[in-house]
Amino acid sequence: MRFLPFAFALAALPVWADEMEDAFVEANMLGIFYHELGHALIHSEGVPIFGQEEDAADVFSIFLIDTLYEEESAVSLAYDAALGFLGEAINSESHDVPWWDVHGPDEQRFYNTVCLFYGANPDARGEFAADMELPIERADYCPEEFDQAWNSWGMILDELAERKDGHQIEYKGEPGLVGEMLAEEVAALNSEFQLSHPLTVVFEDCGEANAFYDPNVRQITMCREFEGHLRQLEDYFQ
Repeated sequence: MRFLPFAFALAALPVWADEMEDAFVEANMLGIFYHELGHALIHSEGVPIFGQEEDAADVFSIFLIDTLYEEESAVSLAYDAALGFLGEAINSESHDVPWWDVHGPDEQRFYNTVCLFYGANPDARGEFAADMELPIERADYCPEEFDQAWNSWGMILDELAERKDGHQIEYKGEPGLVGEMLAEEVAALNSEFQLSHPLTVVFEDCGEANAFYDPNVRQITMCREFEGHLRQLEDYFQ
């Protein structure tokens, strides 16, 4: 859970607040990286997509969190990753929703993330769904939504895990909280999966808070500026 008993929270607030903020940044940068990795796999592995590719990449991100992590870590990551979308929705309340954008509205992406993660293990994640105020009308269908994600992405991950003559991911970035996290994540993925084509992950200054996959050079770029943006979003949940 994200919250401490009140008396303990008062005593530990400065240190705990810093740890909470770092965890929020790491979880969301990880979720964003998984989202872009979803785009890369759609491109390199020829994954068929019926609907918006951005939605498929969102599904892959939370699906990977559920698949790769032990329950306690997965739940912690899911809380922060979902709240990242909610923070974006709160942050953009004063702006018109860009209905033309290929990404869905952030509040809808929040509920989709919560639903999929809950649907993966509804018997154990009822508290998570309740904390995130997932309506029962949606919750009833979440196990089916996760099954659909498993039927598509699960098969792709099995193929990557079974491949013996493929390519690994190359990471290029400097040390730091996010840089070290991304380097460790790339190393962990390389120990489990091999891709059809080379893929590079770069962590660098971009001039904006962004992340993107470039199919022309098979590269995921994670922008340093996103870290500062996420720290501002986390303030909404202090």
